[in-house]
Amino acid sequence: MPKNKGKGGKNRRRGKNENETEKRELVFKEDGQEYAQVTKMLGNGRLEAMCFDGVKRLCHIRGKLRKKVWINQGDIILIGLRDYQDAKADVILKYTPDEARNLKTYGEFPDTVRINDTVTFVDDGLDEDIEFGDDVSDEGEGDPVDNI
Repeated sequence: MPKNKGKGGKNRRRGKNENETEKRELVFKEDGQEYAQVTKMLGNGRLEAMCFDGVKRLCHIRGKLRKKVWINQGDIILIGLRDYQDAKADVILKYTPDEARNLKTYGEFPDTVRINDTVTFVDDGLDEDIEFGDDVSDEGEGDPVDNI
């Protein structure tokens, strides 16, 4: 059998992430692009995002970002709009929370956007009238195991 002379295989490279520490230049949207917030991860390299122009779109994570940049629910992303399909788009870039805060201070995002929080699409006030009481009586009922 041949001796291993290299420094390892793909698993050795998998643990490295060289570009995480260096600062990158802030990328603004151009025409044909839009900012969006991820609402739901669908799997198979797809996600559902609420764009800041008010349209919910099905987005495809392009190959350069797949398995390199992990996108989660609530993240701010830059998407490229399609000329021929308005309901679909492609993910171009994922913003870090610091970059998203900077974009919000520059006035690129609406004020209603929450950057750090995950997105919950239950309207506020729907579950306020639910009460859990401790007045459950089980005097007549016992464990059937105790009666044996």
